[in-house]
This record gives sequence, C-alpha cells and structure tokens, in this order.
Amino acid sequence: RAASCTSLKQWYQRRVRDTNYFIQSNLRYSEMSADYQGGKRHGQILARQEAFLDEINAQFLSCGTYDEEDDLEGKLAQYKAQFIRFDLDKSGDIDLMELKMMLEKLEQPKTHMELKKMIAQVDTTNSGTINYSEFLVMMLGGKNSVLRIILLFEEKSKPKPKPAGIAKKMSLHDLGIRPDMAQHLG
Repeated sequence: RAASCTSLKQWYQRRVRDTNYFIQSNLRYSEMSADYQGGKRHGQILARQEAFLDEINAQFLSCGTYDEEDDLEGKLAQYKAQFIRFDLDKSGDIDLMELKMMLEKLEQPKTHMELKKMIAQVDTTNSGTINYSEFLVMMLGGKNSVLRIILLFEEKSKPKPKPAGIAKKMSLHDLGIRPDMAQHLG
C-alpha cells in the first residue's frame, strides 16, 4: 500500500502526459459549437472524463492514506460530481477562469490575485491549474485552504429538504409539556 501511495502522484502525471488517453482524444468544449454532433460528442467527453476520474478515485481508495475518513467512497463520488460541475471546458483541470466562475456562483467573488493564491495553495505540479488529484488532496487533506473552506461551506449551506404532506398529530408529550403542566394550560 505504501508503494502505491508514493507512486500516486507519478501515476497521475503519467496519465495526464498520455495525451492520446484523455485530452487530445477529446475536442475542447468550445470547439464543439461548430460540430453538429456536439451533444453526442459532449456525452462521450463526459463519459471519458468520468472514467478517468473513477480511476483516480480507485487509486485514492486503494492507497490507504485516507482510510480514517468516514464514507470515503461517498465523499469521492461527491467530490467527483463537484469537479465535473466546475470543470467547464472538460479539460480535466480547473483553471483560473473556471475557479472565478465557480466562486461567483457561490457568491464568493475574488480578485485575480486572490484566485492565483488559491490555486498556488493547491497546485503541486506548478501547472497554474487544479487537477482532480490535487482537488482530492485538498478536500481530503488536513490543510485548510480557502478554496476547501468555501466548498465545504457550500455543501453545508444547501437547504435541507422540507417534509412533504400533512404534519403528524402531536401529543403534549411530543411537544415537551409535562402532564402536570398541562392542567395549567387549560
């Protein structure tokens, strides 16, 4: 397990460099507008990206570094969905403009310099972007980056579903009223 953890970064870098696997085999999102099969091609790009991210999730599960996390598989699935939602051009990285748009959607707009600092806190490959592996390390790691705090806040600020239908009939006991106090209500 320890060997697979140390090689996780190397494995990810090999996968990114393998241009035939992911990036070169896909058209960029902006190039699809001239293609009349854009919807179909967009679906193919999303499927490839999900498969790629699932491989990285499997590496994180087998690594053993994050075994103490509660419901690791659920968290990885949630983080994958977040990453896909914010990777607007489907390039496999969150760049400066995508980060800017993401934070504006979360009503947390930042300046250009703040965005660069946020990326620099997370970016271990010095690419100027946040790849999925770096995103997971940020979200699962103990280090509190500003971006992680904002994303965790977004999760917690989502409204809870309200119960549907007619409310059940409650007794005085359900309301926390003792029987001896009930006679005073009268």
